[in-house]
Amino acid sequence: LRWDIQGGLITLPKSVHPDRIASNINIYDFELSAEDMAAIDSLNQDRRVGPDPDHFNF
Repeated sequence: LRWDIQGGLITLPKSVHPDRIASNINIYDFELSAEDMAAIDSLNQDRRVGPDPDHFNF
């Protein structure tokens, strides 16, 4: 979640577990280093991991 926020992405986390909700909120008291951001960025393989919304049968 922190990577998304720092990267300017809109993220909609979801949980029904109070401890996870609290964990999702606690991302504003730290920042990832430039090195951490670059390391996470390098994981991108330009592949989809879910259904393509342009070709989804409802």
